Amino acid sequence: MSQIAWLGPHDPFPNPLLAADPDPSVPGLIAVSERIYPGQLSRAYQLGIFPWYSDNQPVLWWSPDPRMVLKPSAFKCSDSLKKCIRLFCQDAKAQVQVDMDFSGVIRACATSERKDQDGTWITHEIMDAYTALHEQGHAHSIAVMEQDQLIGGLYCVSFGGMVFGESMFSRKPGSSKIALAALSAWCLQNGIAMIDCQQETAHLSSLGATPIPRKEFLEALQISLNQTKIEGSWTFDKTILTHWL
Repeated sequence: MSQIAWLGPHDPFPNPLLAADPDPSVPGLIAVSERIYPGQLSRAYQLGIFPWYSDNQPVLWWSPDPRMVLKPSAFKCSDSLKKCIRLFCQDAKAQVQVDMDFSGVIRACATSERKDQDGTWITHEIMDAYTALHEQGHAHSIAVMEQDQLIGGLYCVSFGGMVFGESMFSRKPGSSKIALAALSAWCLQNGIAMIDCQQETAHLSSLGATPIPRKEFLEALQISLNQTKIEGSWTFDKTILTHWL
């Protein structure tokens, strides 16, 4: 750990596009900090770095190689998911809500059980930091609702023309897939070529995500950051799901 930089409030991140991992025994770990300092999360994402740690650890900042990404055009909408989407769209009491309850969605991600991972890394500090990013217009929530009840959803980060998927949850089978299908369709409509999924899981692979070399991801990120900002156009509802039908 001694080779990995401990960052203070104003220290810059090592650029993973220009420098090798500081400690080869911990691949992908770029830096460490005592806490998430103001402005640090925004700087990290624009370098392709994200925090992932537990309550009993310092803040660990990662840029894994390879990087798991989902190209929206490659989203796998299976026949069973199409049926689920069709029924959802026909239900007058079912809705997709964007940015209407960010705190509720991130709390649900932190507390919901999942096969591939748990939400223990979504600490109170993480929730506060991403809520601040949401208030700045760079973090967004997609909530899947039935009869005014939150049954699934996801939250993500957006800078320039890049979307970074963070976490999703389901309280009803298929509901997180509906959220991701809505996000993928919106990305296609807005010229977003890639959704960062960070780390490989079997669930993401089943939905069309694939790992790519870190260098390829970081180069795509730098191009995307120079694209027209899309933060002001995060407005859509369940009708966007008809793209997959």
